[in-house]
Amino acid sequence: MQKILAYPLTVIYFIFFGLVLVIFHPIQWVCFNLFGYNAHKKSVSILNLSLIRCTHVLGTRYTFTNPYKIPKDRPLIIVANHQSMNDIPPIIWFMRAHHPKFVSKIELGKGIPSVSYNLRHGGSVLIDRKDAKQALMEISKLGRYIEKYNRSAVIFPEGTRSRNGHPKKFQRTGLKILMKQAPSALIVPISINNSWKMLRYGKFPYGIGSHLTFKIHQPLNNSGNPDELIDKVEQEITNGVTSF
Repeated sequence: MQKILAYPLTVIYFIFFGLVLVIFHPIQWVCFNLFGYNAHKKSVSILNLSLIRCTHVLGTRYTFTNPYKIPKDRPLIIVANHQSMNDIPPIIWFMRAHHPKFVSKIELGKGIPSVSYNLRHGGSVLIDRKDAKQALMEISKLGRYIEKYNRSAVIFPEGTRSRNGHPKKFQRTGLKILMKQAPSALIVPISINNSWKMLRYGKFPYGIGSHLTFKIHQPLNNSGNPDELIDKVEQEITNGVTSF
């Protein structure tokens, strides 16, 4: 019965989702070209809040738990498990004070209203998974960028999303590069739960009634043995993923 109900709700969701992307594309252009970075950043934050609101049509709920006072005057490396594209808008919105930028696959950099424009102009980097040299250079550039401007890099070290919620083993190279290029960054682990359930039936229909949770763990200084630090971050995130 739930899956049957999901079909019409998903159609309504896609209509709202598409409208938001189309509406915010020219808004981003105006903000970026006429008013600069800060105006563009605010438009992107509101865009992602709007995308979150669209998912309420599907009965989606969100809980973002952050018991820590994270400083705004130093760069962050936000490390999270990855379950679906629905992980991204809540991170952008709830962490908006820290100017989150993403390591994204190059295919997302063209053809998607609003999304592609933001990835190309908002400070994120686009990597070609078939070109390791290019990918490492772009990640290095992002590390230097957040170090210089006290912004945040968001990385999903699993490399690809988990289709059933089970965490995948971290691929460490990209994270190590960010840590090296942004030595003053605070590392912020986040465990994401239930995002995969929105795609439990595939791309159509969407799952309905999902409760997505985002839990921030104790931020860690970027110091000491990088492998030991990544081990600790991976363990914290993995232990916080409980819904399969």
